[in-house]
Amino acid sequence: MKKTLLVIVGPTAVGKTQSAIEVAERLACPIISADSRQVYKELKIGTAAPTGEELGRVKHYLVGHRSIDDYYSAWEFEQDVLSLLESLFLSHDVVVLTGGSMMYVDAVCNGIDEIPTISDEIRNKVWGIYESQGLDTILDMLHELDPVHYDEVDRQNYKRVIHAVEVCLESGQTYTSLRTNTHKQRPFHIVKIGIERDRQQLFERINRRVDIMMQQGLEAEAREFYPRRTLNSLNTVGYKEMFAYFDGSMSLDEAVEKIKTNTRRYAKKQMTWFKLKGDYQWFDADDNSLADNIISLLYDKVH
Repeated sequence: MKKTLLVIVGPTAVGKTQSAIEVAERLACPIISADSRQVYKELKIGTAAPTGEELGRVKHYLVGHRSIDDYYSAWEFEQDVLSLLESLFLSHDVVVLTGGSMMYVDAVCNGIDEIPTISDEIRNKVWGIYESQGLDTILDMLHELDPVHYDEVDRQNYKRVIHAVEVCLESGQTYTSLRTNTHKQRPFHIVKIGIERDRQQLFERINRRVDIMMQQGLEAEAREFYPRRTLNSLNTVGYKEMFAYFDGSMSLDEAVEKIKTNTRRYAKKQMTWFKLKGDYQWFDADDNSLADNIISLLYDKVH
C-alpha cells in the first residue's frame, strides 16, 4: 500500500472528530489535527479540543503543542506536519489529517509560500498605526510598498491589508514577489474526504455545542485570558464575543447568541471553501456505514 495521508474535513460541529477517531481506530493509525486554535494548549473549552477520552483512544499530534503567546502560521504548520509524516510513515501506511482550518489543510496538501515570521516590533508598529490612524493610512502604506497587491487585496479585510504591510516591512520585499502559488508535489498519496450534514441540523448542533461550552465554563476560561485579549491567538470566535461582554458592549445573552451566529457563518464559509476545491469525496455524517465507506474508498484509491 502506498504511504497515504487521509484528509477528513468538514464544517465545525459536523462530527469530524468522532468520525476520524473511528476510522483511525480501524486503521490502527494516528491522527494529526488541522485546527488553527486547538494547537494552543491553554484553549480547551472554546476550541472544542479533543477530550481526554478521545485522546486516549487514538494518538493525536499537534493538539495543544503551542502557547497562546506563540506566533504560529500555516507555513509552520506545513513544516511540522511534513516532518511528522516523515517519521510516522516509517511505522504506518496511513495517517489521518483532520480539521476545519482551511489554510492549514491546503498548506499540507498543496504547499504554501514561505512568508517570513513577523517580529513583535513590526507587528506592534503596524497595528499601532492602524489603531491610531485607521485603515486608510495602512492602505496608503500598502500602495507604496506593493502597488500590485494593493490592486488585488480585499481592501475591506483589514487583517489581510495589515498582514501584507507587515510582510513587506519584515522582508524588505513586496508581498507579491513572495507569493508564488506553486503547487508542491508530495512524496505520499493524498485521499480527501469531506463530511457534511443537513444545514439546519448542522446549525442546531452548533447552537447546542455553544450551550454546552457555556455550561463547561467558557465564560471563566475567556475571563482568564481577558488581560491578554490582544493576542492574535485569542482573536477567534468564542473568545472575542466574551471579551466584548467583559468590555460592557453587549450582554452575556447577546454574546452567546453572537457566538452561535458567528460560528454558523464560519461553518458556511468552510463548506463553500472545501466545495470549491472540488477534489473531495463527500459523505453524509449520519450514514451508519460512514467509517466503512471511507475506508473502502481509501483502499480503492491507493491499491
